[in-house]
Amino acid sequence: MDGNEANHTTLEGKLASIITPRLEAMGYELVRVAVLGRERPTVQIMADRADGSLITVEDCEQISHDVSAALDVEDPIPGAWTLEVSSAGIDRPLTRVKDWNRFSGHLARVETFVPQNGRKRFSGIVLGANETAGRLRLDDGAEVDLPLADIRRAKLVLTDALIEATAAKPRAN
Repeated sequence: MDGNEANHTTLEGKLASIITPRLEAMGYELVRVAVLGRERPTVQIMADRADGSLITVEDCEQISHDVSAALDVEDPIPGAWTLEVSSAGIDRPLTRVKDWNRFSGHLARVETFVPQNGRKRFSGIVLGANETAGRLRLDDGAEVDLPLADIRRAKLVLTDALIEATAAKPRAN
């Protein structure tokens, strides 16, 4: 989760600390973990293949089996819960510094928790990121640095260029 890593005091942070090493050992990377609902929460895991190839249904099944067993042992969630595993998809969230840099040149929409330059919503071309901020070129040509800690959500916009750039590459074995 690089520069935008969840705080380990939150449930998502605790889950990430359990899930991340297991995913890495299997050749995957954690993109995002979220917990939705209260009565019977759903743990959503979004993952990528570490080699950059597209994640398959079989990959998601393998992740689900391993992570489910690990969460049963660690028991970070009281009561019953459901696990959902998915790929980040083409119009993926930008949650890590490496995502911002990998998808530099593509269109994204960003929403911040607090106003930046008087606004909370931004749309523009991704210019990359460092450990503290993601950079966008807005429609008017202005460039803005958005502190990663202040980003509520950032997501790529589905465009023909993005589809072409993420077309299936042969898997490296």
